[in-house]
Amino acid sequence: MLSRQRLRLITCLLGAGAAALAACSPVPDRVSTDGRADVAVAAADGTDGSPAAPPPAGTVVAETPPAGITTAAGTPTTTPPVPTTAAPLDLYAFTRAGMLAPQVVGVTPLVYVPNSDAHSLTIINPANGEVVRTLPVGLLPHHVTPSWDLSTLYVLDTAGNALFPIKPGTTEIGAGIPVEDPYNLYFTPDGRYALVIAERYQRIDIRDPVSWKLLHTIPVPHPGVNHGDFSPDGRYFYASCEFSGWVVKVDLVELRVVTEAKVGIEPIDVKFSPDATRLFVADQARAGVLVLDPGDLHEIGFIPTARGTHGLYPSRDGKKLYATNRLGSSVSVIDFATNQVVATWPIPGGGSPDMGSVSPDGSQFWVSGRYHSEVYVFDTVTGQVTMKIKAGGGAHGLTYFPQPGRYSMGHTGNYR
Repeated sequence: MLSRQRLRLITCLLGAGAAALAACSPVPDRVSTDGRADVAVAAADGTDGSPAAPPPAGTVVAETPPAGITTAAGTPTTTPPVPTTAAPLDLYAFTRAGMLAPQVVGVTPLVYVPNSDAHSLTIINPANGEVVRTLPVGLLPHHVTPSWDLSTLYVLDTAGNALFPIKPGTTEIGAGIPVEDPYNLYFTPDGRYALVIAERYQRIDIRDPVSWKLLHTIPVPHPGVNHGDFSPDGRYFYASCEFSGWVVKVDLVELRVVTEAKVGIEPIDVKFSPDATRLFVADQARAGVLVLDPGDLHEIGFIPTARGTHGLYPSRDGKKLYATNRLGSSVSVIDFATNQVVATWPIPGGGSPDMGSVSPDGSQFWVSGRYHSEVYVFDTVTGQVTMKIKAGGGAHGLTYFPQPGRYSMGHTGNYR
């Protein structure tokens, strides 16, 4: 006489539906702790949509292993695991065209040019190149710097020991804020601190970015500290020392210089590669750009450009680096991927390109003419100078505002 279990198997084999075969299979889907078969047949034919009752206490439910996991019998499942890799670091990922922070959407675009020798500020409408207004400001204004939260622009008056606030999109300049020797100004990526680069005192002053209270001073052992950039995590600030050829690495947790290297003659602007594996430093006396290892600051490459290499600005797509050649009357375009100059944009009739900004859509590169009292506008596709605009004597740290980016790290607009 056939057993009940064997009879059920024969009945299933005679059936035509694959679903019925699965439903009638005698293979147990639960195994009790004492090894007995405890068959629980699900309603696979759709006659009962109610969930199965939970197993009795002490029952272990056998689970199908995830894809790619080897079973106890040593047989791998059919679907291999999908390899995952982290997206490569891109420091400029949030500075692409159209990526304006919500608080600056709708702000009227203007270009602000501090004229150091003329003690004034020239404000330009970038849509047509017309000078909107020229205002007297301070004793020696060098740069215009956006605040970390993009709510204010500051004119840095180093000789007058003051910051003059500007409401973005306007020509309104407020009263000076007393700050000693603000040659340059940076903000930590988290926005907690302002770094005032007190060039003539060879120090970096850590200040509260709202009250401007002095919190700490970091001495720099070499003359000419003036430009810099931050590591991706914001712990380190890399600063050039223009008058002595050194670059220093400042630990902002320990609040001291932890690494230094004599790398050039007159290092000026500093910028990280998008993946933060290389540190680019313009050296106007070596007529090129140094490529440094961010760890110990040793030189791993050198990119010849032209005389007086000064400012460094990433292109809007983050693939190129624009290097201004203040004594070479040109801009060199460097490919981040190859460390090679791929184009040179000359200024017809000569010029002295110094500091500037890439337009929000990336189509233009605006640069001050330090020794020519003017501003140059380059077409970033053709490399042609499309406008020359009259400014004041000693036109220096130009800022085009607003710009794409979540926050400003200072200078003339270093955004991330």
